[in-house]
Amino acid sequence: MAGRRKMHLVAYLKAGPNFSYPSSWRHPAATLDDLFEPTRWENCARLLEAGLFDACFFADGLGIPDLYKGSYADYVGRGGQLTLVDPMVLLPQMARVTERLGLGVTLSTSFTPAYVAARWLGSLDLLSKGRAAWNVVTTGRDFEARNLGQDGLPPKAARYDMADEVLEACDALWQGWEPDALVLDRAAGRFADPDKIHRANYEGRYIRTEGPLSIPRSPQGRPVLMQAGASPRGRAFAARWAEMIFCTPATKADALAFRSDIRARMQAIGRDPDHCAVLPSVTVVLGETEAIARERADYLESLVDPELVLAASSWSVVADLSRIEDPAALEGAGSHQGVQGHRDRMLQVARQKGISFAEAVRRPRDLIAGTAAQVADMMEDWFAAGACDGFILPPTLFPGTFEEAARLLVPELQRRGLYRTAYAGRTLRENLRNPG
Repeated sequence: MAGRRKMHLVAYLKAGPNFSYPSSWRHPAATLDDLFEPTRWENCARLLEAGLFDACFFADGLGIPDLYKGSYADYVGRGGQLTLVDPMVLLPQMARVTERLGLGVTLSTSFTPAYVAARWLGSLDLLSKGRAAWNVVTTGRDFEARNLGQDGLPPKAARYDMADEVLEACDALWQGWEPDALVLDRAAGRFADPDKIHRANYEGRYIRTEGPLSIPRSPQGRPVLMQAGASPRGRAFAARWAEMIFCTPATKADALAFRSDIRARMQAIGRDPDHCAVLPSVTVVLGETEAIARERADYLESLVDPELVLAASSWSVVADLSRIEDPAALEGAGSHQGVQGHRDRMLQVARQKGISFAEAVRRPRDLIAGTAAQVADMMEDWFAAGACDGFILPPTLFPGTFEEAARLLVPELQRRGLYRTAYAGRTLRENLRNPG
């Protein structure tokens, strides 16, 4: 890191009506008429780049959750976190109108062949001039497997073993083109130097690919790798590969424990811990005064549909919460399914508030409401304590949260010397390594 340590900010996006806060699409200021307009995402990208965000990424899944009451009726009918347009179609449009903003997509190593992933992501990285990121997931829900023609998921350990091989194979494919393999010599008739383009010849237990990749090397060599593993196996995977980690701890103490563990794991395998930014998600509501912020938060809370909260929580913990209220029953309900980070957060919330698990899953995430200075106080406290390297910001209101972050929060963080005043690099990896 160059100079004083500074925060990273990454925007959480969903290609649908709702992001991470339930029912926020019902707010009168939430835009809905542009759901299928390219300008929705182009304007979002411009706004985030004006706010000097490191990156944005689209959370994604392969279907509509049907865990609550055994049906997708509540999740889709009440407006959950849906993907209405494939993010791989949206990101090139966002790349076209920006120059520095990182652009991330979620792809599953369980269902995306290594060559296909390397081809898609290599193309995005090349066209964006080195700003692509891959949010690597192994998929934790059987309904997604069924959508891909399988009866269910492989065991969790096997999914991570497969993920390791997918990334090894992708890396071999991305490295197959040397930086100067393209010659483009019209007079000599030499378009490329075949001696500088190499086969991957990768063969593992699960994954095999010959290569070479048809996509030349991008300015940053390979996309930045992002991950959200919280189980012991997921943390080991993140320690090996991740350059950004998306996590959802309920308290500063939980965040500190998680980051300390990841950094220790990275050191143990010889990776520089400063080459991975640990980024908790925080849900904020900003106002010019505390009273304004609180009023805005109260209104958002009044819109929340309790059935949607339970449908979303069922997706999170991979269990039908219309029938299960005991956390001990989750393992039997989810078997090899599940995302450990979501379950951990529910249990952390219950412990923090002194409430039952059944009560915790019925609550939306707490809103951090206040002025820019008050929200920055909380962020600086976590950052200075070593609990994080920055934050993931999901919008409580789209696009209003990002407008207010760029107008109010970022200048406050800059005033404190905690945030860049300009991008230091051109590629996403450069800006992660040197936040300015």
